[in-house]
Amino acid sequence: MPIGEGPNGSFCQRVGLQPGMEPLKGLILSGGAGTRLRPITHTSAKQLVPVANKPVLFYGIEALVEAGVTEIGIIIAPETGEEIRAAAGDGSAFGARITYIVQDAPRGLAHAVLTAAEFLGDSPFVMYLGDNLLRDGLRGLVATFESEEPDALILLTPVAEPQHYGVAELDGERIVRLVEKPKDPPSNLALVGVYLFTAAIFEAARALEPSWRGELEITEAIQGLIDDGRTVRSEIVTGWWKDTGQLADMLEANRLVLEEVQTRLEGSVDDASTVEGRVVLEPGASLVRSVVRGPAVIGADALIEDAYVGPYTSIGDEVRISRSEVEHSIILAGSTVADLATRMEASLLGRNVKLTRSEGIPRTLRLLVGDNSTIEIV
Repeated sequence: MPIGEGPNGSFCQRVGLQPGMEPLKGLILSGGAGTRLRPITHTSAKQLVPVANKPVLFYGIEALVEAGVTEIGIIIAPETGEEIRAAAGDGSAFGARITYIVQDAPRGLAHAVLTAAEFLGDSPFVMYLGDNLLRDGLRGLVATFESEEPDALILLTPVAEPQHYGVAELDGERIVRLVEKPKDPPSNLALVGVYLFTAAIFEAARALEPSWRGELEITEAIQGLIDDGRTVRSEIVTGWWKDTGQLADMLEANRLVLEEVQTRLEGSVDDASTVEGRVVLEPGASLVRSVVRGPAVIGADALIEDAYVGPYTSIGDEVRISRSEVEHSIILAGSTVADLATRMEASLLGRNVKLTRSEGIPRTLRLLVGDNSTIEIV
């Protein structure tokens, strides 16, 4: 059932629309500083760090488009906005139209909503955190939102440490209370970084005062909707969800995405090399006297020579790996790994990193290395 065509017209009345008007819009938040992924994010927006050789941000854009949402606003920060503009462009490559909205400082998710008020107008919208990944996409959530016509639809998932998230307290299926990063969580159900709202959220956000964190909290705005008797629904995540804000989460997201890749060998593999399992070898990539054991992705024009690339590894474009072993890692474009004489695992290397080794006793390496670094293992 399309937005605005509810059987009793109540949805249109609540958001001030007439049937056939204002389609669902998308709002992607990409303005955070990415402090938990430093030093990578000193030189690159965290939403552009790749998972399976695709920027995390692109997964969100594609999920919106796949769900039929093609009018998308992206919240950007002054420091990283130009990089995000350059990467995503006007949206035509995704089948979308992108509008960029500058948020002067990271003042909370509800502040981001208010910052986008002019772009959103009276349209209902999907808000998606730009560093999140959802396995099952957004189509089902959009369909539920359209058919059930709540003022807000939030997504929940059980987590091991709910004190680090916005948390929901339920009475049966009814949402009683939302709390942001509680010291004493009322449940283990955390809010996933996807929300669907009508224009009612603006009034709730404008009524907020900054929290103890100095931010306008979206959880408090949703709580305001609940307190005002508005309809707020929740859904439990059925597939996996990942917030890619930390190294372990990035590597886990990389693993989960690579689990679903299908073999595609467009580069060259010499007779002395072996490809095992599901591997993507992009055009111009070369395997020379090497073993690649999937699932793995090797980017365009990469060279793997006298080396081993193990499962759950993403190798960026024009990377050089020689006389080394790499497994369960992400290596960004233009980097070189040579002569390690040991296996590197559970690592994330930025762009144009040079990692080499001099003589010494081998050790397993676990690294998070920013762009343009040179490291010698002694």
